[in-house]
Amino acid sequence: MQVLDFVHDSAHTSPLVVLLTEQFERKYQLAPTGLKIGDILEYGESASVSVGNTLALRKIPEGTVIHNVETVPGDGGKLVRTSGTSAFVVTHDHIKKKTIVRLPSKTKMALSFDCRATVGVLSGSGRKEKPFVKAGAKSKAKEAKNKLYPRTSAVAMNAIDHPFGGSAKPGRSTSSGRHASPGAKVGKLWPRRTGVRKTKKVIKENIS
Repeated sequence: MQVLDFVHDSAHTSPLVVLLTEQFERKYQLAPTGLKIGDILEYGESASVSVGNTLALRKIPEGTVIHNVETVPGDGGKLVRTSGTSAFVVTHDHIKKKTIVRLPSKTKMALSFDCRATVGVLSGSGRKEKPFVKAGAKSKAKEAKNKLYPRTSAVAMNAIDHPFGGSAKPGRSTSSGRHASPGAKVGKLWPRRTGVRKTKKVIKENIS
């Protein structure tokens, strides 16, 4: 298949590559980093281990970065499809016919030898570097993920609404806790005592 063009799809965070098959049909695939127009991509058992090619995990050497990984042979790819992400082939277990793959979350997963994956790192890694510019754009992005926006700062709340609120002690406490680990007991330490001294109460009672 030959690379014809790169297109944007609102349903994907990574760009898509337009491929022309030998039967002059157009197909779409997630675009890895380093792919360019005119490149030839390969599929199947005879495919070489190069960027953009899709082949079974048993054919991919250890230490290769991959993306669009299948969890079940033939499902079309379910893992590592976000822009800028990649998985890592750790090792092959020829006895159990499993391949150990390290996901972007550092989790290791054992997948079947027949599961396919695409070689390379997904493009679009700088997507999160683009500023929102307007509060409305940030609001829509949070709304799509069902996140609360805007969030009120804790120190801006009233004392009844949050421990950091109120004007008596503005800001979050920066003192170390009495029961903190030895390495954390630095800077401003905890007070020697808190509350009203009981001796004062006793003196007042005797005077009265």
